Amino acid sequence: MSRLQIHDVSVRYPGMNGGDTVTALSGINFQIEPGEFVVALGASGCGKTTLLNLMAGFIQPSDGYLTLGDSQVFGLPRVAVGVELNDQITGPGKERGVVFQKHALLPWLNVLENTAFGLKLQGVGLKERHARASEYLKLVGLEDFHKHPVYQLSGGMQQRVGIARALTNDPRMLLLDEPLGALDALTREVLQELLLEVWQQTQKMMFFITHSVEEALFMASRLIIMSPRPGRITHDFSLDFNKVFLDTRDARKVKSMPEFIAMREKVLGIIHGDEAVNGGAH
Repeated sequence: MSRLQIHDVSVRYPGMNGGDTVTALSGINFQIEPGEFVVALGASGCGKTTLLNLMAGFIQPSDGYLTLGDSQVFGLPRVAVGVELNDQITGPGKERGVVFQKHALLPWLNVLENTAFGLKLQGVGLKERHARASEYLKLVGLEDFHKHPVYQLSGGMQQRVGIARALTNDPRMLLLDEPLGALDALTREVLQELLLEVWQQTQKMMFFITHSVEEALFMASRLIIMSPRPGRITHDFSLDFNKVFLDTRDARKVKSMPEFIAMREKVLGIIHGDEAVNGGAH
């Protein structure tokens, strides 16, 4: 597996009706190492989703560039020194799987067909794509739901299908854009635990967006905090609460640890401090 690197990236959007240009991200420099579970946290409007969209190849940076291993992700200038330009990637690719806040499943296909859809587009044969889809449906606990229409599933089960679909393409990294945000509290906790188990078993690089401080601390091996617009990475923490959970399988115990509570208060202070400095901008 290869690391993802972000080199001095900024994103600017044209202003509405001829207004001033909006700077969504400014001077982003960081990298994600193989096997890391990176969570991005920050106030609404800080550029978390813009950063994920850059990694996914949905948009291009105004300045700077991103690389995944030796491949160009997008926006890489040919004058960049020491960067391999072979196997260029100019947009979305199967090495980066995306799980959206809304599951984005195809209602006319059943669970197995939705999970295998990406492989079908790649020309993988029916037997192989169904075998691979079945493997990941089992990983997310849906091995008994292959033939079910997706509209018959609960919201949490639909998100499990979305996770399995992203994994079936065997991406190098998984990009998760607030995938649990629309779920009820109990289902959300169950899927937090499921995602950590998936991470442990697959060892994929993960980049996960959330607005929940508790969720961020529980899931991250590395937590980045972003400032309100223009988005910048202001803090970068290494954490191990997710590993404690994977060792104990006791989420309540982890979330009640004094260290967890102290870190939660520290992160809340950082976020609220940033909001106060910027007038509570969203």
